[in-house]
Amino acid sequence: MITAYISHPDCQRHHMGPEHPESPLRLEAIRARLMLGGTLQQTMQSDAREASEEQLARVHPLRHLRALDKCLPDHGIVPLDGDTLMNPDTLLAARLAAGAVVRGVDLVFRQQADNVFCAVRPPGHHAEATDAMGFCFYNNVAVGAAHARARYGVRRVAILDFDVHQCNGTIDIFKDDPEVLVCTSFQYPFYPWRYLRSESQNVINTPLAAGTDGPAFRQAIEDDWLPALHAFKPELVLVSAGFDAHREDPLAELCLEDEDYHWVTHLAMEIAALYADNRLVSVLEGGYDPAALGRGAEAHVKALLGLPFA
Repeated sequence: MITAYISHPDCQRHHMGPEHPESPLRLEAIRARLMLGGTLQQTMQSDAREASEEQLARVHPLRHLRALDKCLPDHGIVPLDGDTLMNPDTLLAARLAAGAVVRGVDLVFRQQADNVFCAVRPPGHHAEATDAMGFCFYNNVAVGAAHARARYGVRRVAILDFDVHQCNGTIDIFKDDPEVLVCTSFQYPFYPWRYLRSESQNVINTPLAAGTDGPAFRQAIEDDWLPALHAFKPELVLVSAGFDAHREDPLAELCLEDEDYHWVTHLAMEIAALYADNRLVSVLEGGYDPAALGRGAEAHVKALLGLPFA
């Protein structure tokens, strides 16, 4: 497998204060772990490019994009809500994060890579069409899905989200869209407290009780996601890769282990191999314990490369 690794140093210029868990150190933790094990050196590394206004506006109305621009401070930090804050470089980093997924989609459709991991921040899956929230400003995976549809005429996009929090933003943007299948596993009941009981036919919810371990997670994914994915037959698989369902993560109470991330990535790759000519693009979402995040991302990238877990 040719795996592209897309990141950008300017993603670290966004910060929300020294105590905030969504820290620039997250990307450092991932890169250090991948380099230490020699995994990063096996990928095709490249820099993200900023998403254009046209690309962002496919999923966020222009009036919302303008409103976010007006919130950007000249200095210091301003809050949009209690969790989501902006500094002068926030929207630059957010455009790079969304643009990384756009570039990843281009790489797999131009057959320059089999799959892609976008190691970027801020995350995106809580960003609704007209609401930045949950550490998220633009919905990165949604921007990538919309680009695939507009640029390459893709008719069936599957978005697989295994973050500990449900992808309310992705659901908000694509609810009831028959060309996008959203599969989301999450701790229940838990933030974001909306869309948790979505009735949309194209949304597969997999709620997990606090304390759920790896074997129970795997069984739930097989039971809920696989029938829907085989029926849908996606032409592109996008992954919202959150690593905060890990046993060691401080923000939640699921109990996944490193190898569970290798397993679920391999499952996504099998679907991509069957129906999408291997086309899979993954983007970082959550994960707030630096050591666990680094190991989870390493397991994820190893699977993308076709390497065994151990």
